[in-house]
Amino acid sequence: MTEPAALTSLPLFPLGTVLYPGGTLELQIFEVRYLNMIGKCVKTGAPFGVVSLTEGSEVLKPDTAQAHGTGFAKEAFHPVGTLASITDFAAPQAGLMRIRCSGMQRFRITRHEKLKHGLWIADVTLLPGDEKVTLPQDLQDIAVALKNLLRSLEERLQPQQHAPVLPPLQFDNCGWVANRWCELLPIPPELKQRLMALDNPLVRLELVGDILRRTGIVP
Repeated sequence: MTEPAALTSLPLFPLGTVLYPGGTLELQIFEVRYLNMIGKCVKTGAPFGVVSLTEGSEVLKPDTAQAHGTGFAKEAFHPVGTLASITDFAAPQAGLMRIRCSGMQRFRITRHEKLKHGLWIADVTLLPGDEKVTLPQDLQDIAVALKNLLRSLEERLQPQQHAPVLPPLQFDNCGWVANRWCELLPIPPELKQRLMALDNPLVRLELVGDILRRTGIVP
């Protein structure tokens, strides 16, 4: 059996949200720990890892109680995250960057450490991508509802705004449809994380369908 691919010293960006494979994320960067990291990623074309916070804040805060010996307040995050590739970059002024990135492959953290300036790095094992599973007939209404929602969102786009979903559109793919709904639904980050971490795209879509039907989005 082939050993799963691994990355070492992957820089991490803990956030209060969840990035899905095939999804997009826009970030405004102003902390020194991330300005340096993003600058290196832009120069080399390397990805960084997005992980969802379980404790702490997106912005680095001092440890006022001095309980952890690092000078920083405690941060903790889920062990499964997503590689992010930068697709758009701008530095409108010194100390400020704006990026847009796309979600790539999921990973699981095997070791992590916080560097002295507050940046997290990790050794990770890359997880297999979703197997392509064609939408079964009894879940077609979920794809139709997504198609209608995306059309409505695109009609309301203002100039300079990006489309909410990147092509290629895959309305016949269980994993793709489930992931796009997970991004768009106003559900708690903890639930988004659990759904993202599921290995079975059909199960993920069925759970999304339950949410859509409970909320009346899909009859």
